[in-house]
Amino acid sequence: MDKKDVCVIGAGVAGLTTALLLSKSSRYRIVVAAKHMPGDYDIEYASPWAGANYMPVSMRGTKDAQWDKDTWAPLADLARNHPDAGVHFQECEIHSRAKDVGSATADWFAELLSPNPWFKDVVPNFRELLKESLAPGIDSATAFTSVCINTAIYLPWLVSQCLKNGVIFKRAVLKHIREAAQFAPSGNVDMVINCTGLGASILGGVEDKSVVPARAQVVLVRNDAGKMMDFSGTDDGDGEACYIMTRAAGGGTILGGCYQKGNWESQVDPNLAVRIMNRAVAACPALTGGKGIEHLDIIRHGVGLRPVREGGTRVEKERIEGVWVVHNYGAGGAGYQSSYGCASNAVELVEEILAPASKL
Repeated sequence: MDKKDVCVIGAGVAGLTTALLLSKSSRYRIVVAAKHMPGDYDIEYASPWAGANYMPVSMRGTKDAQWDKDTWAPLADLARNHPDAGVHFQECEIHSRAKDVGSATADWFAELLSPNPWFKDVVPNFRELLKESLAPGIDSATAFTSVCINTAIYLPWLVSQCLKNGVIFKRAVLKHIREAAQFAPSGNVDMVINCTGLGASILGGVEDKSVVPARAQVVLVRNDAGKMMDFSGTDDGDGEACYIMTRAAGGGTILGGCYQKGNWESQVDPNLAVRIMNRAVAACPALTGGKGIEHLDIIRHGVGLRPVREGGTRVEKERIEGVWVVHNYGAGGAGYQSSYGCASNAVELVEEILAPASKL
């Protein structure tokens, strides 16, 4: 049987997960072509800067919620059975303040903050915390078992799994989606999978202007929080947030953050960094043994641009200049926690086009 040539554009978590799932079939020759690869740190490359964790913010009944739901089992399997992937289980607490209702952060986290979210029957040990156990100013809280991903281990792990399955990786800067054809061994690409994230806004043939950045800024520290925490808001401004998570395998603890939509700034804001650290030590005294931010042991400061798409993640097929394209981009801050759901959906679309007979 002749193999079909497939080019995946983009090597973030969306592109790598899609390539990995597709590579499980022997019907395809797959090339991943990307400007940025795991090991790179660049403002154009969102995936290395992510926390990353499973903390769904998708609304009940949406396709985004289904993608998140379909991703839990694969991530849990990695945490349970594949320690080399850099994923571990971690207890997670979601703290709500009544005064945050209507803020940008609370709106972003609306489903997450619900006492009855759709994912309560997906994740283990979901429960409401007793009011008397909460810190002053916190009106309600829930807890569950989540996962936290060390992106510095996980992204190279995805590459290694793809390589085992024969996927080829090539550095490339593509101005137009038609340029993907040059990477097909046969010289004629049968399918392009567009996983360019924020780059989809400028990639020729796509130019999706509904994709915009939502700037995140974090501090990575050596201190251990002991648990994952997220809050409905802060007292420091509408676009600021407070979240804490400890990456697997000695990856350090992420302190965040902010959600600054439309902000392309790549440089660290030192004043915001101080506010992030102050909020974290106040929310989680275990980080510093009840001491101040001078007792945080900083590894690095980071800025990433979440690729947010108005209307949600785009997982669709279309023909562009006579070539079939499957899109998988625009997951915003949900790139990891929706990764397997979105990638599985994208692979289904590829199979509909390239392998319809196998469905009979």
